[in-house]
Amino acid sequence: MTRNSVTTTSAANGRWWGARAQVWADVQENLCKPLYDAVFARTGVSTQTRYLDLGCGSGLAAQIAKGLGADVTGLDAAQGMIDIAQAKVPQGKFHQGELEELPFADGSFDVITGFNSFQYASNPVAALAEAGRVLVKNGWVAAIVWGDPDEMEATEVVSALKPLLPSPPPGAAGPFALSDKGALRKLVEDAGFSPAAMFDVECPFEYPDEETAVSGLCSSGVAVKAAENSSVADVEEAYTSVARKYLQPDGRVRIMARFRCLLAHPKA
Repeated sequence: MTRNSVTTTSAANGRWWGARAQVWADVQENLCKPLYDAVFARTGVSTQTRYLDLGCGSGLAAQIAKGLGADVTGLDAAQGMIDIAQAKVPQGKFHQGELEELPFADGSFDVITGFNSFQYASNPVAALAEAGRVLVKNGWVAAIVWGDPDEMEATEVVSALKPLLPSPPPGAAGPFALSDKGALRKLVEDAGFSPAAMFDVECPFEYPDEETAVSGLCSSGVAVKAAENSSVADVEEAYTSVARKYLQPDGRVRIMARFRCLLAHPKA
């Protein structure tokens, strides 16, 4: 695949997701640890596993994989995220780049994950197909997306920003488009994979107080994009409203989130 054959997205996504990378690393990314642990257990990440995390963020998944003995590589659109990941996992190899144009040789990895990342590509099928190119023939790819929006409180986190974001292009997929089991399965099949397992993982978004909750939620690239289109104050107000709804008696904020994971092998 050549650079001229894809519409690149890393410049925009990198700017949005890199804007508050340190807050994301300090507050928000840690909430997904149960998800990372579950996927690594299912795919057998261990000593000698050549692991690639696409959309690696600030490197927590890579750090966990390294602790299991894996040889770790990561790619992300945001250089700010990459810098944090590299400091967190000095032995890892981290790259800034496009999901559709991976700078790796064919068959370089045993396990590849995309934690809520493939849907940010301009062409998710092309991004997954490119992952298949750099995966060994019997390797695992894990495509992870939001869970069923009707079954989790975190849907309100996503929906809160809808009035503040630019109007999507006609026919654009929404944030839960791939939460449908059939749609997610079709995506990986169209990219050249055979689905092997699908499961959901609960990840409660739990914060010590309202202020931390709002700060963590505002660190996402989507929140930064919404603030550019509207204002920081509007985004903070929207998230404050959500956080207060889930305020616990002891002052903590707890919002239940669920992610859907599909594991697949390349088609024979």
